[in-house]
Amino acid sequence: MLASHSAILRFAFCSVLLLGLIVRGSAAEAADAKRLNVLFIISDDLTSTALSCYGNKVCSTPNIDRLAARGTRYTRAYCQGTYCGPSRASFMSGYYPHATGVLGYISPRKAIGDLATWAQHFKNNGYYTARVSKIFHMGVPGGIEAGTDGADDPISWTERFNSQGPEWKAPGDGETLEGNPDGKKPVVGGNTFVVVEADGDDMVHSDGKTAKKACELLDKHKDEPFWLGVGFVRPHVPFVSPRPYYEPFLPYSKMTLSPKVPGDWDDIPKAGINYKTSVNMKMDERRQRKAVGGYYASVAYMDAQVGKVLDALEAAGLDDSTIVIFTSDHGYHLGEHDFWAKVSLHDESAQVPLIISVPGKQPAVCDSFVELIDLYPTISGLCGLEVPARLQGLDIAPTLDNPDADIRDTAFSVNGKGFLLRDNDYAFIQYGEDAKGGIELFDMQKDPKQYTNLASDEKYATVVDRYKARLTARLQAVRNNDLSAGNGK
Repeated sequence: MLASHSAILRFAFCSVLLLGLIVRGSAAEAADAKRLNVLFIISDDLTSTALSCYGNKVCSTPNIDRLAARGTRYTRAYCQGTYCGPSRASFMSGYYPHATGVLGYISPRKAIGDLATWAQHFKNNGYYTARVSKIFHMGVPGGIEAGTDGADDPISWTERFNSQGPEWKAPGDGETLEGNPDGKKPVVGGNTFVVVEADGDDMVHSDGKTAKKACELLDKHKDEPFWLGVGFVRPHVPFVSPRPYYEPFLPYSKMTLSPKVPGDWDDIPKAGINYKTSVNMKMDERRQRKAVGGYYASVAYMDAQVGKVLDALEAAGLDDSTIVIFTSDHGYHLGEHDFWAKVSLHDESAQVPLIISVPGKQPAVCDSFVELIDLYPTISGLCGLEVPARLQGLDIAPTLDNPDADIRDTAFSVNGKGFLLRDNDYAFIQYGEDAKGGIELFDMQKDPKQYTNLASDEKYATVVDRYKARLTARLQAVRNNDLSAGNGK
């Protein structure tokens, strides 16, 4: 009898244990089934003002627009470095450039050691992670021509893929716009303003190959959680796209240039004059108009590739289980202040497009200040992952439910020479921690295009002192990873 009773107890215990394992297994499977995927799409050197969803009436971007129509579009998103390497190292590492020391074109791995990058954090939590083309810094056009990895971080990825392309060597009609006043210079490589109306179709070029590989990966990995980074290199120079993308912008003479304001540079410190200008590039008005048209054609080509990826996401049945992010590493000047390209700390260079589409969230437009460094903690939290305490970004998820939520009152960015504090009232730019390189102060309510530097006006002396103190506090907080002070909230 006792033996029989013991057998019954053992059977009951085993049954409960088995049931527990089944329940836990089912719960784990359910949790995995609910895990959101991440599709991170980034364009290189893209100003938000070139996108029709941000108000451009000349350059049509229907595919980015359709993402904006279903997601939250941020009107005041800022990068943390206004050139490629530091910006990408920052949002992928979760640290500001002055915390990592990554102010050049290197991987953040030396600075963050064993700490996980954004993609690596997902990989460590069971996600398939892959990058296609440029996520960390990669030389354009050189790295694209060679098909090399650039300043990549291999630990971040389950797999990685490069998308080789001919860049400025593409067959077609090309012209070097920079440093070519007599028109005799041939088409050249490097970080040079070149327009090539290219022969052949989308697949001749890097971004066409990137879109194709991304589509393949979406289909291949649709049944497992993934973090997929898709890095398009256009509209980074050279402005190279298949001929059909140029047609809406021809003749180039119809392209409108930004206003030229006499004496615009007179009140700007030498350090504030951008590294590329109409003057030092020797670009006359004809070439400037062609540069704008070539840039827009590159944007249109990139937008078409974004459309292919979004179509593949839908075809794979992943729309309802994937967070989609679209952004750029920094903005871009198209002749404003006679500046071209990136690096400056003016809004055209520091502000970026940012669209986040999350399943179940309503479309919206958010005017809160946000930063690219906020993506790592925000997306981790949305996917149910632990948010590492070390991260220097903020969780902007509340804006996805309430677009009127204020996450930050100030954005912070750097360019290797100086620092930007940008809030609702002023844009404060200081060159050097001791301000020996000069200061710029713009009233963003009265002077949103930043034409009048108020820094030397005695009436604004207390304002300048206030922002200098805020910048000092912000830099100290960043370096100490203590964002309880000066963190923009």
